[in-house]
Amino acid sequence: MSASVHIPNDRPRIDQLWSDIEAAMQADGYPGASVFAVRLALEEAMTNAFKHGLKDLPDGTPITVDYHIADDRVSIAVEDPGPGFDPEDVPDPTAEENLTRPGGRGLLLIRSYMTHAEFKNRGRRLEMVYERPA
Repeated sequence: MSASVHIPNDRPRIDQLWSDIEAAMQADGYPGASVFAVRLALEEAMTNAFKHGLKDLPDGTPITVDYHIADDRVSIAVEDPGPGFDPEDVPDPTAEENLTRPGGRGLLLIRSYMTHAEFKNRGRRLEMVYERPA
């Protein structure tokens, strides 16, 4: 299953998107732990896009979520129309000096749960892949 969705920061629309992805993963037999991992990564990516990517844009500006659910992997891309950022500038939340700072934890979770995560388009697009465990 594949789709491309333009979605505003609207909880019912976000929940519907997640329901569609979860149903496709369950139909392909992904275990609950895999569904959890993908959901957490997607929630973090979308939250970052809405909070940071759309920070200076008009309310209602949508982000784009592209996804493809296959037997062996789930591919998701989250893109916002904002100015972008350099992911290398995000402080490491596990470094001693950053333990009490809130920034960077979402990216850490995404990188921990997904098999692959890569920023493109000047940091405006995050492409993530979750490979089904053997």
